[in-house]
Amino acid sequence: MRKITYRDAIKEALEEEMRRDDNVFLIGEDIADPFGGSFKVTKGLSTEFGTERVRNTPISEAGLTGAAVGAAIAGLRPVAEIMYIDFSGCCFDAIVNQAAKIRYMSGGQVEVPLVFRTQQGAGKSSAAQHAQSWEAIYAHIPGLKVVLPSTAYDVKGLLKTAIRSNDPVLFIEHKMLYGEKGEVPEEEYTIPFGKAEVRKTGSDVTIVAYSRMVQMALEAAKMLEKDGIDAEVIDLRTVVPLDRETLLNSIRKTGRLAVVHEAVKRCGFGAELTAFAVEEAFDYLDAPVVRVAAENTPVAFAPQLENRIIPNTDRIYTSVKKLFE
Repeated sequence: MRKITYRDAIKEALEEEMRRDDNVFLIGEDIADPFGGSFKVTKGLSTEFGTERVRNTPISEAGLTGAAVGAAIAGLRPVAEIMYIDFSGCCFDAIVNQAAKIRYMSGGQVEVPLVFRTQQGAGKSSAAQHAQSWEAIYAHIPGLKVVLPSTAYDVKGLLKTAIRSNDPVLFIEHKMLYGEKGEVPEEEYTIPFGKAEVRKTGSDVTIVAYSRMVQMALEAAKMLEKDGIDAEVIDLRTVVPLDRETLLNSIRKTGRLAVVHEAVKRCGFGAELTAFAVEEAFDYLDAPVVRVAAENTPVAFAPQLENRIIPNTDRIYTSVKKLFE
């Protein structure tokens, strides 16, 4: 099977869905040529589809998301690019109070088929206002779906599903994954929301991760093997909806749980997963749940400090190993 980058897999999904449905259009800052967006994902798309369907906007996140919500209500299927998830704070009302609630408040008469494409995470010395991880903030809001793909295969299949959804989706990419290559079939496929992937089977401990942390969890699992610890690694893919069945089955089998995410530990999504494990699988746990997450501090600009703040393979390995001491 061919291998393409995470970036190109996103672009392919956008191309295919725009060809399939004339109601799909892109809106964002500098997403048309010659720039193709800050991370070059949409480069070339305005040449094929024109600037009516690949629409540049003024530098106003509040403006572009408000326009996208209105377009979705009117029957179109916008894909709104928010350059950094940190900037989504500028359009919080449009996302949280409008897009997430209109279907409910209209009694199901009005749908909001809208994708907010954005990226998050550290790794490039982007500093405190361009490297945050906010999935837990949006997972807290009823009415939103929250997606965090870790591979090229997943990012294409999940984005196509997001675009076809009749509900608003926070589609969160990771800036450090854009150049990563993976196997992606040329034929049509989609991936359903709420279906986690077991990246590695194991019998001693369950490691749950998503986005960039999946790769680090798999590396840590290899290190644990040398100590005789057989770790199972689960990639959630989506945090809303959450695949509870796969998690429960794994915890029942292993009796131990480690949750890994790049967001800060305090009130991160790992807290929700820990509560879920305690409420639903307490009798199967043979040890306390371990959370591996970023320090409760803004992300530093200096590479040495940034690396100290966010989780890495060694921290995952060390934290999981303590479960067996």
